[in-house]
Amino acid sequence: MRPVSPLLKSTLEYGPLLAFFAVFMLLRDQTVAVAGRQMSGIVFATLVFVPLLVASTLAMWALTRRLSAMQVMTLVLVVVFGGLSVWLNDPRFFKMKPTMIYLLFAALLGISLMLRRNWLGSVLGDAVPLQAQGWRVLTMRLTGLFIALAAANEAVWRTQSDGVWVSFKTFGLPVLMVLFFVANAGLFSRYAAGDSGTGPGRD
Repeated sequence: MRPVSPLLKSTLEYGPLLAFFAVFMLLRDQTVAVAGRQMSGIVFATLVFVPLLVASTLAMWALTRRLSAMQVMTLVLVVVFGGLSVWLNDPRFFKMKPTMIYLLFAALLGISLMLRRNWLGSVLGDAVPLQAQGWRVLTMRLTGLFIALAAANEAVWRTQSDGVWVSFKTFGLPVLMVLFFVANAGLFSRYAAGDSGTGPGRD
């Protein structure tokens, strides 16, 4: 994989999402006419977000010649659910997209546990070298996290305003992911590759 500067990598990964948030906040109380169709601010923001994500993903592939399975699956679901929201002028499909992504990831991790395969390690192994047992524990915890995030997304978009959901999607979900990995710092230390890590209770 070709090296990419951290700033460029972060821009490609989070730029489309921040653009979605900015467009929504600018047009949240307005109706936008596109090709003779009236769209709400959130649907128009989705229309902006989908091609930006496609472009950023293609740019990442062009720079690194590599995309993870999660990146590809996320892109496909964004195009499908975002496209449905724009085509049908209904934001509910796009709001369900995070739920579908998290449930898909949880299902894949659950299958990897049943098959005793280290699929998570094949994705994150370069960044987080762990022993086999560490990967298994992390896979179980991530499976639970993804199920919880799917449930949280459903609860927020079904009970809260568009503005609350957009803020939750843009900032809440990424922050929860970061907090999860911070909370598992002990696991990374205990099961670090090359460390026998026999002491109980460190994770």
